[in-house]
Amino acid sequence: MLAKYATVRQYGEAEIVIKKSRFIGHAKPAESEEEAVAFVEEIKKRHWNATHNCSAYVVGERDQFQKALDDGEPSGTAGKPILEVIKNRGLKNTVVVVTRYFGGIMLGAGGLVRAYTDGAVAGIDAADPIVNVLHREVIVDADYTWYGKIENELRNRGIRVGDVGFTDRVRVICLPEAGEAERFAAWMTDLTQGQTVIELGEAKYFIEGE
Repeated sequence: MLAKYATVRQYGEAEIVIKKSRFIGHAKPAESEEEAVAFVEEIKKRHWNATHNCSAYVVGERDQFQKALDDGEPSGTAGKPILEVIKNRGLKNTVVVVTRYFGGIMLGAGGLVRAYTDGAVAGIDAADPIVNVLHREVIVDADYTWYGKIENELRNRGIRVGDVGFTDRVRVICLPEAGEAERFAAWMTDLTQGQTVIELGEAKYFIEGE
C-alpha cells in the first residue's frame, strides 16, 4: 500500500463554453479499472445525444491501468490531453470524462487540446482533489491511571485517535502514519513504563488534513 496518494474525493461536474461548444467535465474516484470503465459508460448513456464523450483514467497503485479515448475526435486531441491532466496533477484511481456538445464552430487541433484540457481541469476541481495518507492502528490497552497522560500526549503530538473503549481498563486505538507505527508503539511503551499492552492493527487511509 502506498504511504500517500492524490485522488479526488467524490463525483464532480463542471461546464465550460468555448466558441459555442459546451464542454462538461466529469470526474470521479475509481478503485478498479472495471469501476472506471463503468463510469465512462454511465456518462455516455447519460449524455447519449452529445457529440463526443472523451475520457481517460489512471488506476492502480503503480498507475498500471491507463487509458485515453478520443471518441471520434481527431486522434490525440481529446483523450490524451485528459490523461495528461490526470497525470500532471499526480492523481491515482481517478477517471475523467469530458462531454462535448458541438456549437457549430470548428476549434482546430490545438483548440481541441486546450478545450479538453480545460474541461478535465474543471471536472477534477469540482470533484475536490485530496491526498489520502496511510495510517496504521496501534491499539493501546492501559490501566486507567495512564489514560490522562496518554490522552494529553496524543493531543500534543497531533496523533489521530480512533475508538476509545472503557471497561475495567481503557483501550485506545491510535492512528499514527503507517511508516511511524512501530516507532510510535515503542514510544508509547516507554511513556507508560511498559505497563500497557500494545499491538499493531490494520492499516487504513485517511484524508490529509482532516
